Amino acid sequence: MTEKRITIDYVAYASADEMEPRDRELVAAALEARQGSYSPYSKFRVGAALRLADGTVLKGANQENIAYPSGLCAERTVMFYAGANYPGIPFDTLAVAGGNGDEVCEMPAAPCGACRQVMAEYQKLYGQPLKIILIGTQTIYKFSRVDDILPLIFDSLKVE
Repeated sequence: MTEKRITIDYVAYASADEMEPRDRELVAAALEARQGSYSPYSKFRVGAALRLADGTVLKGANQENIAYPSGLCAERTVMFYAGANYPGIPFDTLAVAGGNGDEVCEMPAAPCGACRQVMAEYQKLYGQPLKIILIGTQTIYKFSRVDDILPLIFDSLKVE
């Protein structure tokens, strides 16, 4: 038997003011994207902002449906939009903000497993790390790659 450990690297910021301007812009866009949330059932509004490698910033918000689970998370909304409308342009950074109603969570709301796996797929597709920013009012986390929020990524399937 061999005991091993998985470590996760990230940077924690007390506020967006400590971040570089490009990341502050993405944080603001994710917070603004929450306005597009359609969440009459959970009341949990999530906004996501995605910066592409060419500098384009796109926004998405969670969309619920009474035929649960037919809705879609903010993260996948913006990533699928980017994949469909900006094919071939790598993803650089994804920022996510969530909270009840108009309030943003004190600690960052983390993406669900399905969203993390989609992030991993795009990261692999483009062959470069996808940085992740998770936004809370008390702290903001920045991860340098999807692997740090999804250890043991499922990418073993060989499709030919």
